[in-house]
Amino acid sequence: MTDLYQGPDGVARCRWCGAAPEFLDYHDNEWGYPVADDQRLFEKLCLESFQSGLSWRTILNKREGFRAAFDGFDFHQVARYGDAEVARLLADASIVRHRGKIEAVINNAARAVEMVETGQSLAQFFWSYEPDPEEVAKPQSQSKSPSSIALSKELKRRGWKFVGPTTVFAFMQAMGLINDHSEGCALREKARQARDRFSRP
Repeated sequence: MTDLYQGPDGVARCRWCGAAPEFLDYHDNEWGYPVADDQRLFEKLCLESFQSGLSWRTILNKREGFRAAFDGFDFHQVARYGDAEVARLLADASIVRHRGKIEAVINNAARAVEMVETGQSLAQFFWSYEPDPEEVAKPQSQSKSPSSIALSKELKRRGWKFVGPTTVFAFMQAMGLINDHSEGCALREKARQARDRFSRP
């Protein structure tokens, strides 16, 4: 089976982005490009935790609902949520209403605040786990890596929840810590150039 999908424009892309029309824009303009913005990094890790057991299409289609419900994933705001906000979120049909995952986001926001209050940005922390290219021998051939296992372990040690190594690996793929676009995907080179230009925090 080929690793590529021929898009409606005739351009070859990663096979997964052919599974739903809304994946094309996400694949072409977001997935795999390096991010150093703390709020975007926090949002993505939260959304990956919500995806656990579900499809990314479900989460992507609800992303604006998630952003509205969680104050744009401003972790300083979310860290202050209490029982009233949990009740509000459990009643919000625009998101995935899973108590454990909702409470994990609030917990993780507090852990993120703790981290930045020590003087280390989330970007500095996450990018310190950027893997060597040798860890991913073939694009999209694995669901975790030694770096994602190490990052997951450290996050858990710091009290973060719903951050298993597979969830963390998906986060690393999406946020450009690795270039996991398939060989032959037209966007692989664009992602490589973006990573070359990127200033590591």
